[in-house]
Amino acid sequence: MNIVKQDGQEGKLSIKQVLQWLQEDGIISPEDYQNCEQYGLQAERFNKHPLNIIVDCEVQDQTQFGKTLTLEQLTQWLAKKVDLPYYYIDPLKIDISAVTTVYSQAYASNYDILPVKNTPDEIVIATAEPYIRHWENDLGKIQQGQIKRVIANPDDIKRYLVEFYDFAKSLKGAENSAAGKLNSNLQNFEQLVKLGQSSDLDANHQHIVNLVSWLFQYAFDQRASDIHIEPRREQGNVRFRIDGVLHNVYQLPSSVMNAVMSRLKILGRMDIAEKRLPQDGRIKTQSALNKEIELRLSTMPTAFGEKMVMRIFDPDVLLRNYEQLGFNKREQTVWKRMTEQHHGIILVTGPTGSGKTTTLYSTLKHLATSEINLCTVEDPIEQIEPSFNQMQVQHNIGLSFAKGIRTLMRQDPDIIMVGEIRDLETAEMAVQASLTGHLVLSTLHTNNAPAAISRLLNIGIPAYLIQQTLLGIMAQRLLRVLCAQCKKPLALGDDEWFALTKPFKLQKPAHIYQAAGCIDCRHTGYSGRIGIYEICENTPTLRKLITEGCDNSLIQKQAIKEGMLPLRLGAVEKIAAGLTTIEEMLRVTPEAILL
Repeated sequence: MNIVKQDGQEGKLSIKQVLQWLQEDGIISPEDYQNCEQYGLQAERFNKHPLNIIVDCEVQDQTQFGKTLTLEQLTQWLAKKVDLPYYYIDPLKIDISAVTTVYSQAYASNYDILPVKNTPDEIVIATAEPYIRHWENDLGKIQQGQIKRVIANPDDIKRYLVEFYDFAKSLKGAENSAAGKLNSNLQNFEQLVKLGQSSDLDANHQHIVNLVSWLFQYAFDQRASDIHIEPRREQGNVRFRIDGVLHNVYQLPSSVMNAVMSRLKILGRMDIAEKRLPQDGRIKTQSALNKEIELRLSTMPTAFGEKMVMRIFDPDVLLRNYEQLGFNKREQTVWKRMTEQHHGIILVTGPTGSGKTTTLYSTLKHLATSEINLCTVEDPIEQIEPSFNQMQVQHNIGLSFAKGIRTLMRQDPDIIMVGEIRDLETAEMAVQASLTGHLVLSTLHTNNAPAAISRLLNIGIPAYLIQQTLLGIMAQRLLRVLCAQCKKPLALGDDEWFALTKPFKLQKPAHIYQAAGCIDCRHTGYSGRIGIYEICENTPTLRKLITEGCDNSLIQKQAIKEGMLPLRLGAVEKIAAGLTTIEEMLRVTPEAILL
């Protein structure tokens, strides 16, 4: 391999050179130096990168007491040492088709380099070997744009070298197989027909199988909760929802998109020929760590073909306790008191994606003991749970929510969970079940807890029945949680704090935090989500206010007087605890607290 000299250095980094640099910077102890040197001389024979050798030796960072040097930390240190920019490889921000045309996979693997950006003006190459530059000379002969070197994690380079080129190879193979074939999706109203072309690409083509497998593993790796596949005229979009926010991932040609869609429908046991009507399906698969993961599929016909959304369910979701869901001690006490009743109705409200299903499933998991017969009727069944009995609504054969509840009442249940109260018939059956000695849990779509009472009245449930059967209502939302590794303190004045909490008087914390961004949170500043809750118990005083045509604002004011804390205040408590930001609170709960 031809090596170019730079600053007196040439060739691959050696463990001895890196250890000397760490010693000069006071990062490594003499004992760790010796251990790493002995192990490193052996490991170098197997072409192991010096930074990986140091991580294997679990070297203590002398600049931070009690902390071990990590590969990402060492990569950032190396970038500063050799005076090159540090680069975090984020697949969400890389055009894989463009970067894989810079070099062949064999050439890139030979030099352990990875193109991460390819535009007419600039080509960015990631490397962990700053003094190997022969590839730069070769690239300069065929490219006019500026060539920029950056230092990246050696493990990430090796990993994405395989993933990027395998994906590009599968995509190219799928495109070539689809060349000269006509998109046969009759529901693409904007289709441009090219004469002399035949049928779609086969959904079982190996390239399509590889693309779908990559899509799943990539989504699991990125902690996505939903995968959106959206057809357009010539290019289809693939987007992931991560921590409640959608991110563009990739664009696929329409011919490949249709084959991917067909493959997913086959896996989800859906009718591959039916493209005019919405369908639902389910897939159970495994992540790279052999963890079982379930996906719920939903298709919708659009102007350019079928759109699909796949919701990814975390198998550990049912194992979460109330504290992990975000309940404070008061909310836990109230919620347990309500759910331990033997009969009555409990409602969970909030928009789609606010965590209602997670809360209900976690609650049911706590309630489903061997002495209890717990049954659900859902549309669709969100997640299979063997500790209780689940029924799927099937409108095509006349099995509605109302008929499902009527059936469950003959099954000697103790607790019934109804997926959603959508109409008068379902609401009446839920009320009837509670009156005959059953605890009923269900969901509604309202902005706050007291508004659920008005919704029941509007549906047609008499006020006196609501007074008798309603135990309480809980509204909820999900806030993104600040990354614990990179969040930064933020000064906040007394006036600003008062504006957030008025008319309540909460003690201002010493400091709050803002999002920053690091490797652990993929430079978003957030990692995971947590719930905020507004629990309204139906007390004797509130029952008197529930009348035909009652004022929702009066119910809300009375509920707050009796201890209900509004959603906005729940978000403020999470800010004070250092869990989230003011920006996140304003995004999720824009409305002010009104009394």
